[in-house]
Parts: sequence; C-alpha cells; structure tokens
Amino acid sequence: MNSDGASTLARGANPKMKTNFSKPWIVGMLYTVAALAPVAMTGCQVSYGGQTLPSPYYLKDDIQYYEKGPEFKLSNEVAAMKQYEEEQEMLGN
Repeated sequence: MNSDGASTLARGANPKMKTNFSKPWIVGMLYTVAALAPVAMTGCQVSYGGQTLPSPYYLKDDIQYYEKGPEFKLSNEVAAMKQYEEEQEMLGN
C-alpha cells in the first residue's frame, strides 16, 4: 500500500483474477495439434476435382529410368523357335 491507502495494483484490478483459459482446454488443444501434425507432415497423393495430384515431395523423389525395350515383346521366343526349326532341318526331320 502507498500513502493514500491504495495498493500498488491498478485500481479495480483483482490480484486473484483467473484467465478464461483453463488447463483442460490447453491440454485438449495440444492433443489436437499433436494428432493433426503427422497428417500435415506426410506427403500423399490426393484426388482433387477429378485430378490425382502428387505428393509435395515429388521433386525430391528418385527417378527410375527404364530403357525402352524391343517393340516386339516375344523376340526371344521367336529366336528360340527359329533356332529349333534350323536344328530340325539339319537333322532331316
């Protein structure tokens, strides 16, 4: 208290006044943030407006390149059949 009998607090202020935020509310918010954080951090494909959009990390993804194969997929089988026919002709069958 000072000389005029008032405390050093501002006039009308209650020193025992509590805030509107209670502890369960803060804990609930922390749980909500903790539950939603993994969803925000993962990169997933999403379908939006009929489009399949890539994950946000597609630019950092490893590129897999496969050389273009033969146009005719059964070339080994045709070569084996041709070799078999040639062997049969040599044997006289």
